[in-house]
Amino acid sequence: MAPDKNRATAAAILPLVGGAQNVTSVAHCMTRLRLGLADRSLVQDEALKALPAVMGVVEDDTYQIVLGPGTVARVTPEFEAMVAEGRTEAAPAEHTLTAEELAAQGTAIKEARKQKNATPFKLFLRRIANIFVPLIPALIGCGIIAGINGLLVNLEWLPAITPALAAIASGFMALIAVFVGFNTAKEFGGTPILGGAVAAIIVYAGVANITAFGQKLSPGQGGVLGALGAAVLATYIEKWCRNGVSPGRAKSRAWGRVPEAVDVLVTPTLTVLISGLVTIFGLMFLAGEISTGIGTAANWLLDNTGAFAGLVLGGLFLPLVMLGLHQALIPIHTTLIEQQGYTVLLPILAMAGAGQVGCAIAVFKRLKHNKSIRTTIKSALPAGFLGVGEPLIYGVSLPLGRPFVTACVGGAAGGAFVGFFSMIGDKVGSTAIGPSGWALFPLLDGNKGLGLTIAIYAGGLLVGYLVGFFATYFFGFSKQMLTDLNTDTAEDAAAAHTGPEPATVGEPAKAPRLDPDTGTARVDGTEITVRAVEP
Repeated sequence: MAPDKNRATAAAILPLVGGAQNVTSVAHCMTRLRLGLADRSLVQDEALKALPAVMGVVEDDTYQIVLGPGTVARVTPEFEAMVAEGRTEAAPAEHTLTAEELAAQGTAIKEARKQKNATPFKLFLRRIANIFVPLIPALIGCGIIAGINGLLVNLEWLPAITPALAAIASGFMALIAVFVGFNTAKEFGGTPILGGAVAAIIVYAGVANITAFGQKLSPGQGGVLGALGAAVLATYIEKWCRNGVSPGRAKSRAWGRVPEAVDVLVTPTLTVLISGLVTIFGLMFLAGEISTGIGTAANWLLDNTGAFAGLVLGGLFLPLVMLGLHQALIPIHTTLIEQQGYTVLLPILAMAGAGQVGCAIAVFKRLKHNKSIRTTIKSALPAGFLGVGEPLIYGVSLPLGRPFVTACVGGAAGGAFVGFFSMIGDKVGSTAIGPSGWALFPLLDGNKGLGLTIAIYAGGLLVGYLVGFFATYFFGFSKQMLTDLNTDTAEDAAAAHTGPEPATVGEPAKAPRLDPDTGTARVDGTEITVRAVEP
């Protein structure tokens, strides 16, 4: 997408989310523009979904507009610039609300959001995601470079270059604990650099000279889990030193607060010293044991119950994504990559996307006369093959009901296929997290050679496509659903019959366009609603 198109996309989105004054924060992940909004009621959802560049919208802790990989990274800076410009231009304008009214409005919105989504567990998972998601681009880049370097080493090509590529690929992973500590402190309201400083202790080579719990420590022991715990502890200590407040809690007592005159000297020192000692003589050992347990459990699960484990993981991943619970897997993936060089779970979970693609193709075949849904599928399918599943999930399978379940069946079959080969000793892993579908091929690694690893993963995708297709084709629709949904669009009916009189006998029946997001259509002036059929 050219720069002018990126700016045009941003310009089209901004007024539909209430303008610059309504945007309180702007961020992006792999595929979504994530916005904090002052007043959710100002957003025009349907108009946003109708924009050509928008694949869908998702409402969570932030308002998320799905733009797709690559595009979102280019649109976000343009959008941020427009928000800044809009606020500058609007600054001299007279406010229509008082500070008290704005505060009351903000409180009402916050309470509504809390009641809907803010369960303690989901808030915790969102924080975990906010810590690790910004690291994904570096994981992907370094993972692909590591794959290229491994291929060159195996082929004995460019021996003068491969050491440099190894250094480039490994540098980030060697210090990932520091980045996790930095992001953790930032997410929990502490000083990010102090979180990074404490986490850096974990990867410092000198810890090899320290004995804790009767064992010599090793650099990197505890990994990202230790870094996360160390940074959270540092944040609590820093908060206590400054104002006696724990992160996320109301102000309690003033005792323990460091006087402002010496705060710049005392608070950072106490934060790093206390949390550093606890990290060295407690967290590194404890987190190291947990990390080892995660790796052992994942390997045991696939070695002994591979096909069944793959069936369950591949089949349940789409529902986990819908509930936001997949975020709990991010630190597990990262821990496995730290320990083994790749995560054996991601290729299995990626099969859920394959089932979704097969399901979409079956819907396309079954609803031959519903041009609205078929147009949605044609535009979303390329992204689906590359592992971006939101457009197909929110635009096709989930609104229809049964096809979402049959998509999960396809994912379960693909997961069982990959899990079976893991059970017989042929492990398939990914050196990074984030990509899925065909986009995962450059990141594949395993224990039996790259060729076999690629073949197993490709076989799993094929099984997922086929089972998702046939399960949806034969079991994804009831007769009533096919009758209601398998219709042409109202625009085609109008084009075929332009006169005031009804169409004559023998003309093909024309029916209205079904909106896949709302499930509504209009027939002879009467609005009808097609409801998803529960499986």
